Order: sequence, then structure tokens, then C-alpha cells
Amino acid sequence: DWLHVRDHCAALDEVLHRGKVGEIYNIGGNNEKTNLDTVKLLLKHLGKPEALISFVKDRPGHDRRYAIDSQKMQRELGWKPRSTFEQGLKEAVEWYREHRAWWERIVSGEYKEYYKKMYEER
Repeated sequence: DWLHVRDHCAALDEVLHRGKVGEIYNIGGNNEKTNLDTVKLLLKHLGKPEALISFVKDRPGHDRRYAIDSQKMQRELGWKPRSTFEQGLKEAVEWYREHRAWWERIVSGEYKEYYKKMYEER
């Protein structure tokens, strides 16, 4: 069940300001997708062929479904997600394209040196 981070934050804000103390509110995106569907859409946004997909053996105890019933949240607080799965994934791909320097430091391992420098015991 996929949910855009902005929608998640908006839902938390609703619970904080309008929710009843002691109540439980499940926050969900109403976007159940298989991993395969997700990868196919991601490849489409990247302009890459589905031939890049490789299948691996499921891990033991693999969950087949992640689903959240957020009807109470919608009914009592009037909240619902604004972003569709497709919009959110497209935005994420665009963000990573526009912020290449951010993720290149992660891929290169540069961040490890930063953490070593900042948090190394002295």
C-alpha cells in the first residue's frame, strides 16, 4: 500500500490536530501494487526496458500483501491521499534526476567518510 510522503505528513497533521485522544487511525494510500507492477512503472518513467527485470527467489516468510484500511481516517477526519501512486512515483523519479549530486555521494560511499569524521570515537 503505497503512500506519498506529503500525504503521510498531511494525515499525521490531521490526527494531531483533529484526532480523538486515545484513538487509532490507520493511514493508507489505497494504492496496493505488486512489486512487479511497481518496477514496470518505474522502468517506464526511467525510459528503460522491462528486460532489465530479473526474478529472484522469495525470502522465507515473504509477505504477499501490505494493506491498510484507512476508512476510519477518511470517515472521521475527512482525510484522503491527494497523490496517485503514478504521480508520486513520477515525482520521485524527477526529484532524483534533479538532485543527482545528492545520491551520487551515497552510491560512491562518500557519506561513509562523513559519518566516520563526524561520529568517530576520539
